[in-house]
Amino acid sequence: MTSTDTNHTPTAEEAGAAFAALRAEIGKAVIGNDTAIMYLVLALLCRGHVLLEGVPGVAKTLLVRALATALDLEHARVQFTPDLMPGDVTGSQIYDPHTTEFTFRHGPVFTNLLLADEINRTPPKTQSALLESMEERQVSVDGKPQPLPDPFVVVATQNPIEQEGTYPLPEAQLDRFLFKVDIQLPGRDDEFRILQRHAGGFDPRDLTAAGLRPVAGPAHIGAARAAITRVTISPEVLAYTVDICRATRNSPAVQHGASTRGATALMAASRAFAWLNGRGFVTPDDVKSVAVAVLRHRLHLRPEAELDGVTTEGVMSSLLLSVPVPV
Repeated sequence: MTSTDTNHTPTAEEAGAAFAALRAEIGKAVIGNDTAIMYLVLALLCRGHVLLEGVPGVAKTLLVRALATALDLEHARVQFTPDLMPGDVTGSQIYDPHTTEFTFRHGPVFTNLLLADEINRTPPKTQSALLESMEERQVSVDGKPQPLPDPFVVVATQNPIEQEGTYPLPEAQLDRFLFKVDIQLPGRDDEFRILQRHAGGFDPRDLTAAGLRPVAGPAHIGAARAAITRVTISPEVLAYTVDICRATRNSPAVQHGASTRGATALMAASRAFAWLNGRGFVTPDDVKSVAVAVLRHRLHLRPEAELDGVTTEGVMSSLLLSVPVPV
């Protein structure tokens, strides 16, 4: 029996072991980016989505492909451009002259892992095509819902440097992302290992040749999700989660803080993070570990604060130091 045998329902322990092996498997193709890998896995477990921000050439596409291969999931990539239409993402009705009827042709959104590359380079009309998919896990065609596969995760990327000709994501769509993750250039040692691997014949377009194999599958994700629902969170830690989100609304540098959706997202991510670390309960440190990635894109700074060089990361760091931690 393989780790992705569809006839076997994994136990919580088997799911935990599979996800523990996941990082090593992805490491066969991706060096570094452990933090991004963790947040992508957490998003899968929480039914969330991830916004990756980083300059070109830091293996964002490779990361998604490696994750899909190691988890035995389907994936698709859409290059967002100014002329991309909503139907190019969700699919469209096609006229069949033989039957004289219209049939729906599924778009690339009908997959498990959708890489929306440079999502801020397409106009709001096309950006909004993802809103229903991300929130409702369906695409409506002529009033009829077309369900998306499960799991379904959107991994969107944007370049923080080139902003000319871009369309910033509105707050309503940013709030649909569970995490915003900054992908940095690798350190010197990691960059040396990357070049060494390429010099040895590594081809990022052929992950099978690199030795990547599925170590988990949708059944393991389902078992992990069920196990996470059993992770307990005390009233004190729940109150701590609420206090962090309320502090974002009261910060003098913030015009609009995290909504209640942000608070529920922080709770869900904390429970998944605790489970990944082998605990059946959530600690305040679990909340703090994921708080910046969950909330940074949900804060809208005041213009005067931005002129003073204030960043959402700086605001979050200050808030986490000021909010009392429960004993």
